[in-house]
Formats: sequence, C-alpha cells, structure tokens
Amino acid sequence: MLFGIYLLGIILAGIVAWAMKKTLFKVETIPFVMELPPYRLPPITSILKQTWFKGEQYLRKMGTIILLGSIIVWVLGYFPLNKQIDDEYNKKISELVSPNSNAAITEGVKTKVKQLEQEKSALKQEKSFIGYIGKFIEPAIYPLGFDWKMGVSLLAGSAAKEIIISTMGVLYQTDRDDITGHHLADRLRKEKYTGGKRIGQFVFSPLVAISYLIFILIYFPCIAVIAAIKNESGQWKWSLFLAVYTTVLAWLSSFAVFQIGSLFIG
Repeated sequence: MLFGIYLLGIILAGIVAWAMKKTLFKVETIPFVMELPPYRLPPITSILKQTWFKGEQYLRKMGTIILLGSIIVWVLGYFPLNKQIDDEYNKKISELVSPNSNAAITEGVKTKVKQLEQEKSALKQEKSFIGYIGKFIEPAIYPLGFDWKMGVSLLAGSAAKEIIISTMGVLYQTDRDDITGHHLADRLRKEKYTGGKRIGQFVFSPLVAISYLIFILIYFPCIAVIAAIKNESGQWKWSLFLAVYTTVLAWLSSFAVFQIGSLFIG
C-alpha cells in the first residue's frame, strides 16, 4: 500500500508537470547539458550527521507545531462544557449502578456503563466547537466517504500533515484502559455512523481508507510550504494557486476512487 501511494504521487507529479508545461508555463526551452561529477559512496560520518540533523529537525517539529496543533484540537473539542449532557448521562449511569452494590455489578452492567460513557463523550464532542466546524464542512467531503471527524483532521493537517494522526487520536477517543497499543486502529475499525443516510455503517471501510490516503497524499503540503512559495515567487497568487489546485485535485481523485469503487463493491 505504501509503495502504491508513492507510485501514485510520482505519476500524478509527472502528469501535472506535463499539463502545466503545455498550458501555464508554455515557453521555448533551450537544450542544456551539464557534466556531472562521478558518484562516490558517502562516508559513514556524513550519513550519521545528516541522519542526526534530520531527526533533530523532526523532533523540534513534534515539540512545536504538532504539539500545539494537538492542543488546539483538544481545546476546541472540549469546549463548551455542555454540563446538561454530563448531567443527563450521569443520571442514566447512576440508575444502572445504584440498585447494585460494587461487588454485585455484573459484566452486563459494566458494558452498558461503558457504552453510555462513550455515547456521552461522542455527543459532547459533536456539540463542541470542533464539532460545529466539522459539521459545517461535512457536506463537501461526504461524497468522498468521509465523516466530519475526518474533515477536521484534514483541516488540522494544513499546519503539518503529521497532525492528522494526532487529531484522529483526539477525535476518535480511544479506550484508555486498553494497553495493547493498538487502541486507535481498533477504534477506527469499530467506528460506525450514528445518523444520516449511512447510519449503522462502518466509517472506515477499506475503500474509504484508500480514498482518505489519496486525499492526504495530494492536498497541499502545509502552511510552511505555502509561505515558502510566496517568499520564492514574491507573490501570493502562486501560493494560493498551489493550495487551490492541489485541494481540487485531491477532492476529484478521492471522489473518483470512492464513487467508482462503491459501484463495484455496492
């Protein structure tokens, strides 16, 4: 799958470069020949230095942009507090637990309490600021097979694509009692629609996962790249052009994959 994603990126880059050469950047080219020096095996010290440098850069990025983005997503998902939802579900849980002593609580009651806790968290999240943002953009991404949480993750990824996973970890709240290390993946597999036309269906089918991966691959890299292009070109128009055309291309590609795939699977 990873190889296929890389290959698709290379193919799309070639197609887009060819199309732009024939349209926006249609100029006469002069043949250019440059003699290249012979290739040599790099010394181990250079490899280690470059590896350390790149690793240090990523760790700095994790401690700044990614951490900050995750905190912002958490805050938007936590507020407003919606105390009435807490009161309503806490009352339901008390009605389940109170007739029994702690020693007599059955596994069935524990399961129902856990379900109520999950329903409460999901409803509070849906009524939070980030829930309103997600619901606002959901009509645009619904034809791609995405739910509002996936849309919010894509918005957060505009700061850095690494934030997409941490955002999903916040939105698709995982079971804190799970110590297997696979709780996010398991949660995504079990996630179902609770309303709308797809009620009862799994959110993350293999087709939706592929459509989502393709969208993440194509849509604009991050805000830092947009700013870098502006600095290099000296104009905002090329930065905006990149953001628009890559997002449109990502939408069309994911739309084609999901809709055509649905015809064969459905």
